[in-house]
Amino acid sequence: MVKTLDKYFIGLFFKKLLILSIIFFLLSFTLTIFEEITYLSDSTSAFYLPFMLAIFDAPTTLIEIFPFIILITAQLFFIDLIKKKENELIKINNLNNLYLIKILALCSFLFGIFIITIYYPISSKLKFIYSDIKNIYSEDGKYLKHLNDNGIWIKDELNNEIYIINGASKKDPFLEDVFISKFNNNFDLIENIFAKNVDITTDKWVIKNPIIFKDNRQTLLEDTIILNTHFNINKINSAFRNLNSFNLFQLIDIKKENKLLGYSSQDIDLHFLKIISLPIYFTILVIISSLIMLNIKKNKPYIFHVLLGISLSVIIYYINNIFNVFGLTNKIPIYLSIFFPIIFLGIISITGLIRINEK
Repeated sequence: MVKTLDKYFIGLFFKKLLILSIIFFLLSFTLTIFEEITYLSDSTSAFYLPFMLAIFDAPTTLIEIFPFIILITAQLFFIDLIKKKENELIKINNLNNLYLIKILALCSFLFGIFIITIYYPISSKLKFIYSDIKNIYSEDGKYLKHLNDNGIWIKDELNNEIYIINGASKKDPFLEDVFISKFNNNFDLIENIFAKNVDITTDKWVIKNPIIFKDNRQTLLEDTIILNTHFNINKINSAFRNLNSFNLFQLIDIKKENKLLGYSSQDIDLHFLKIISLPIYFTILVIISSLIMLNIKKNKPYIFHVLLGISLSVIIYYINNIFNVFGLTNKIPIYLSIFFPIIFLGIISITGLIRINEK
């Protein structure tokens, strides 16, 4: 009988989880489709392209929503049990509330493993394809950005002139050891510019004490010159930091490249830890949701439970964001910015589990 109950409760949980995931996927798709239609409104793209882009982008958005989905799934699970009075089956079979929480915790942990091993690699590949297609139809599509062992490479076009820019390393907001080649539309070389560092805070790059190579002559300028470009530090960082389009192994490789080039990898560490900590995070959220449902008076309306779950999800979301910002701004270590909220929520869960069987 216990094994039968296990199968029933596991099936009910995953059924609720699947339904909620589909609902949120459709909501994400609906919101994205309007954005994509607007984005491609001036292009000659096929009519189906906005829909395809929305499908490719929605799985990544869903990863950010899964903590909300998990928490609300546990609530709907208990509401369904209470509504059908199936929670009495636990007492009839001499089981306790901890038994039910263990099942849900195991289900959420396994779901987190599924997200890491199967779902995230697929969603990152779709996000990569999404970004690739968007770049083709972008107004800045002719402006190329590349990162390899030789540093950052940028191709830019401005005022009928073509710029090929190479920066050996980047220490925000500067590019260091920068070599700029300027060509005309026929790719005839106009001049080369070298500088030890360039301030790329805005689209108007500030080049200090550049060396100009032109007409077989080398000139060292004591002043600074301004180079108008289509790039600044934020655009460059975002171009190389679309982390959702990389799987976990690619993130490790990028971190190694950054270390060789002297680039910061804090955002990579943060993203990597967020993904691999999902099974534990999901498990704790399910436990907290279960504790809330088992401690609330049964005469409360169902909408109260749902609104409480949504409110709790929002609070946890903002707490995580605050600690993430602290980590990225070096207020606290990156590892602590991820695991402190999890440890804090874990302590709350353990405290609640101590007396759960008295309910």
